[in-house]
Amino acid sequence: MSESRTAGPRVKAVFFDVDFTLIHPGPAFQGHGYAEACARHGVTVDASRFDAAVAAASATLHSAGGVYDPAVFIDFTSRIIEGMGGAGDGVVRAATDLFEAWSVCHHFSLYEEVPEVLWDLRDAGYQLGLITNSERSFDVFERHFELDGLFDVAISSFDHGFMKPHPSIFEEGLRRAGVAAAEAVMVGDSVPHDIAGALRLGMRGILVARSGLSTGAPPEVPVIQSLRELRPLL
Repeated sequence: MSESRTAGPRVKAVFFDVDFTLIHPGPAFQGHGYAEACARHGVTVDASRFDAAVAAASATLHSAGGVYDPAVFIDFTSRIIEGMGGAGDGVVRAATDLFEAWSVCHHFSLYEEVPEVLWDLRDAGYQLGLITNSERSFDVFERHFELDGLFDVAISSFDHGFMKPHPSIFEEGLRRAGVAAAEAVMVGDSVPHDIAGALRLGMRGILVARSGLSTGAPPEVPVIQSLRELRPLL
């Protein structure tokens, strides 16, 4: 599914999104997990409507990219709950609980190839970085997933103040890594946030689409289903 790239400056730094690129959520963030969280606040939802509700709510996040605001994610989660049939005052309370739980690492698992690929890139001399819109603690993240010592740069929108695709968060990553935009690649699962944001600065983008479904990526952007496809594209 990957494409070869045209010749250009040597890649020195590879930045990764975190959620749905390196890690994926467990049962707490599936239909039944949402139903349990909602029930604690007196809200009844239909777990079978979860996937459709997520798809319908996704447009809420497409406008993100300004000053970091947790209300964006709470609104997104509220819309999922409403799409599952939830209603009433408990919706926002349940959404807030789910948002806060999103930063807790034990609710997530690494995609199985991630440690192998990251260590291979590190051993090959690439600088590695993280750029994420979440509030997750990087120290806890690296320790929990046994990735200590891998990343030269780690930036969250919570600490930085702006969310992807705002150019400043990518500029900060480049500054900390000490590389030019043309020497850096952004790897992520979101076209509007990861890929478009990086391309606007002159970075390269590589989209991770593990499902293999059509993604809307620009034609010059390679699309991969596993990070094992990444190294030959650098």
